[in-house]
Amino acid sequence: MLALASRSQKDSDSTATHLHIPCDFSSTSSVIDAFNTVHKAFGIPSVVVYNVSASTFTPAQDPFALELADLNRDLVVNVTSAFVAAQQATLGFAQLPASASRTFIYTGNILNVSILPGFLDQGMGKSAGAHMIWAASAAYKERGFKFYYGDERKADGTPIYRVNGDAHAELYLKLAEEKGQGEWMQTFVEGVGYTKFDSHYVSSI
Repeated sequence: MLALASRSQKDSDSTATHLHIPCDFSSTSSVIDAFNTVHKAFGIPSVVVYNVSASTFTPAQDPFALELADLNRDLVVNVTSAFVAAQQATLGFAQLPASASRTFIYTGNILNVSILPGFLDQGMGKSAGAHMIWAASAAYKERGFKFYYGDERKADGTPIYRVNGDAHAELYLKLAEEKGQGEWMQTFVEGVGYTKFDSHYVSSI
């Protein structure tokens, strides 16, 4: 069974095995409502993927031209609603048996370790999201709950920009099926899978 939540989803598209939930991730209450909808239809989810991102572009040489209202809106999507989703997922994991996957994955990018001019607020959000996942992967490891930050890269470690959905699906399925917590920061390359790069941090690209 699969549940999808986004602003573009329509209830009318739902079937017995696929749930389509309209959800505005700029509203934390909408995230909670989405979990409640899943609980009523399918029960407690054992795998949750937060595949949501928001960004307001700024001039490369003037990142503080960003309007505060835009920053606040994007941080809710990239950070606060992600926290709520992880919190709701964890509350559910605690009620599931050890045989369940109990996996939460946050789709990120290189911005938690690199500067991309014009992407200040998304970088702030992804950095916070990465820290949240890192902390959770350590805190809940003994309970068997798994937390991952997914970051697709090119083979040389630079950002991919146009991400590959199938490559994400392949990695995420592998992470969900594995029994124990792996490396929380899942940098990966299409056709290769998890790839550890010698130097995570890049001063500028």
